[in-house]
Amino acid sequence: MSVTNGLDFATALFFAGLFNIITGLAFSIPMAVQPMKAIAAVAIAEHLPLNQILAAGIWTSLIIFILGITGLITVVDRWVPKPVIRGLQLGLGLQLIQSGIKLIRNTDSVWGLDSIGVGIIGFALVLAFATSRKVPTALILFVAGLVLAVTSSPDILSQIRLGFSLPHWVPLTPDDFRSSFFRAALPQIPLTTLNSVIAVCALSVDLFPERPARPRKVSISVGLMNLVSGWFGAMPMCHGAGGLAGQYRFGARSSASILFLGSVKMLLAVFFGGSLLSLLHVYPNSILGVLLGISGLELALVATDQRERGPATVMLGTAGAILALNSTATGFAIGWILALLMNLRAVGKQNIQTT
Repeated sequence: MSVTNGLDFATALFFAGLFNIITGLAFSIPMAVQPMKAIAAVAIAEHLPLNQILAAGIWTSLIIFILGITGLITVVDRWVPKPVIRGLQLGLGLQLIQSGIKLIRNTDSVWGLDSIGVGIIGFALVLAFATSRKVPTALILFVAGLVLAVTSSPDILSQIRLGFSLPHWVPLTPDDFRSSFFRAALPQIPLTTLNSVIAVCALSVDLFPERPARPRKVSISVGLMNLVSGWFGAMPMCHGAGGLAGQYRFGARSSASILFLGSVKMLLAVFFGGSLLSLLHVYPNSILGVLLGISGLELALVATDQRERGPATVMLGTAGAILALNSTATGFAIGWILALLMNLRAVGKQNIQTT
């Protein structure tokens, strides 16, 4: 979005770090802060102006905030059957794995500084230390990526300059809000409700059963983020099941990792600003692909508890629809209808047996 739509990279990084810190203080688990995927996809594909991107994020957050502050999000959470939630998590996890593999396949060569070979070595490293709490594989991979980036483009360091940068107010007009609602906000609202609130809370119960995140609190958190930062030019942000799964897979067990991450982001944004964008252009896709793929694997693994035929059918139907149609909202609707039909069938059989 920084390259295509004029999003200020320093502002995006600053607010991502700020909300990492606020999230770390509000939750006792490593709750992630990540971009709103649907808005980002529409923005890049249709070259949306920056003001419409910001307005779409504010629209989405306003609706999610209303669901949270009124308690309606809790009703929605209770209304969604567990197999459908597992289907959402499985579908999203497989999408992340697929995206990670695509990043690795689209590298320059089979062997090289950014290649399929590097991706294979990265996966092997993570899997070799999958059960270790002492080896920081994510940090090792990240540093390795920096080394590979600088090695492949030695002049990149000269493009990173020390300076001072802070966010500034971005005026939005009523036309920005009118134009952005149907184009970008409407596709994002169900995705944020399902993945950033429902699915992430369900995952937190699995990973941290003694201190899970509650839908109402998460919904209010998502809402407040963009209702504030959207007026200062930050990218639309939310929480997400994939982000939480990634944090957990790479060793995070408390909010301390999120506080550290947020502090680093804010310092980099203030003192190096947009010059860091040049480094991202040369950062190896093979390393990013490994991190993304492993996060997806962790998210998909929570679906292994659906072993009975009925719930597994609903779960796989939901996940399959998400992958086939590339739409979380449509996949959810299909899964929910499938769950309803399965329940009606079970009730019908029970009535016949009783008779």
